[in-house]
Amino acid sequence: MRLNGKISIITGAANGIGKATALKFAAEGATVIVCDLNLEAVAGVVEEIRAAGGKAEGHVVNVTNRQQIADMVAAVKEKHGRIDTLVNNAGIVADARLQKMTDEQFDRVIDINLKGVYNCARAVVDILVEQGSGVIVNASSVVGLYGNFGQTNYAATKFGVIGFTKTWAKELGPKGVRVNAVCPGFIATNILNSMPEKVIAAMEERVALRRLGKPEEIANVYAFLASDESSYINGAAIEVSGSISM
Repeated sequence: MRLNGKISIITGAANGIGKATALKFAAEGATVIVCDLNLEAVAGVVEEIRAAGGKAEGHVVNVTNRQQIADMVAAVKEKHGRIDTLVNNAGIVADARLQKMTDEQFDRVIDINLKGVYNCARAVVDILVEQGSGVIVNASSVVGLYGNFGQTNYAATKFGVIGFTKTWAKELGPKGVRVNAVCPGFIATNILNSMPEKVIAAMEERVALRRLGKPEEIANVYAFLASDESSYINGAAIEVSGSISM
C-alpha cells in the first residue's frame, strides 16, 4: 500500500473528488482525517472507510475559519505525533459573467478556494518543516491554466493556487516538503446535477476522450503525488483533463 502509515488531512472530503480521495487514501493504507462542513456527511465517509477496513477520523472544518483549522491540526498532531499529507481539496463555484458578478460571489469564492488553501497550509507548514518531510497537494483546475467564460472568481483562485504551489515548492523543497497541484478538467460530480444534458454533452465533446472524468481518476493522481513514488515531483501543476486543452 503506497500510503501505509501516512497521516493525511483531506479538506472537502465529504463528497465528490474529496470523498473519492479519502476512500483512495484509506485503501492505500493512510489514516485519513476527513474534513468538511457537514457533521453527518463527514461521519458517513468515516464510517464507510472503517467498514472497508480502513482508518479514518472526522472533523468539522470550515476552511475560512482559522480557529477550526488550528483546533483540528492540533488534535491530529497530539493524537498521531505527525502529519504527512495535506490535500487542499475544498472549493466552490459561484459563476457569473464579469458584468453580472456580485461582490459577494467574488469574495466567497476567493475566501474558500484561495484563502482557504493558504489557511490550511499555514496551519500545517511548521509541523512539516520540523519533521523534515511531508506533502501538500493543492486542487487547482484547467480553469487555472486557461481561464473560462463566466468564472472570473474561480479562475482567479485556481491561477492563484498554482502560484502558491510553485512558490511553496521553492520555499519548502529544501526543507524536505514537496508541494504540487492537480488541475482537473470536467469531472462527473454532483456539481453537474443541475446542468442540462445538452450542456454536459457539449462538455464531453470538447474532451479528446469524449467523456467526463471520474472522481476516482483525480483521487488516483492525488494518491500518487502523496506517495514516495512521486519523490522527485515538486512544484508541478498536473493537468488531468482527458486532453481538453488539445
